[in-house]
Amino acid sequence: MADTMTTAKADLVDLAHRRMDAAIPDNGWTIRQKLALTCRILFDAGHDSGLAGQITARAERPGTYYTQRLGLGFDEITEDNLLLVDEDLDVLDGEGMANPANRFHSWVYRARPDVGCIIHTHPPHVSALSMLETPLAVSHMDLTPLYDDCAFLESWPGIPVGNEEGELISAALGDKRALLLAHHGMLVAAGGVEESCTLAVLFERAARLQLLASAAGRIQEIPGTLAREAHDWTSTPKRSQANFAYYARRALRAGHGDALAVTRTEGGA
Repeated sequence: MADTMTTAKADLVDLAHRRMDAAIPDNGWTIRQKLALTCRILFDAGHDSGLAGQITARAERPGTYYTQRLGLGFDEITEDNLLLVDEDLDVLDGEGMANPANRFHSWVYRARPDVGCIIHTHPPHVSALSMLETPLAVSHMDLTPLYDDCAFLESWPGIPVGNEEGELISAALGDKRALLLAHHGMLVAAGGVEESCTLAVLFERAARLQLLASAAGRIQEIPGTLAREAHDWTSTPKRSQANFAYYARRALRAGHGDALAVTRTEGGA
């Protein structure tokens, strides 16, 4: 005999969150491992653009973060070849140099203490949308994690290697988790690697759907109250952990086990 058929929606939402907290285990991956897996996940998701793009995560020591070595593609990143750098991009651990464009990451980390991972890539559909100087339109349930959470930088400041670009990009991002940069690409800045990776995958899918829908007609808006409800429903740490674990398992099955010093196959178990 069912006993929740008359339960209020708010109570069912709370019940679902509590069940997810109990049912979805924390993973055992280190920050380095999650970052390396993110590089492989995004490579397979079409975010590869040669050597363009940076993926970083705060390290244990304040004012430092992990990033890829310049010269390596996303599909070549491992937990062992990541660099540890400071805000000046001086290498503290590892061989080689960081991408000079990482400078704006330092600005974002300074402006946003809540951010633990930044992803900047140039995937094809986001890049195509950026060429139209058009903000991201969120009009589908699957895309609501980005609802009212994606800013738009309508002017291209040029190559992001100066402090000017750092100030501009961090200001344009504001308190949101995503940013579409006109004539450039995308930026995701979220609390942790799992959350940022999940949003980055979704961002490119959102741009693809927007371009498809725009080719067929006028995109219709969705009710703001319902979109916000869906945003909050899907934007939880456990949701991000579950999504990331799935993407990681898929990447490992696809042959990216070399990203980890010790291959894990079940979400860090």
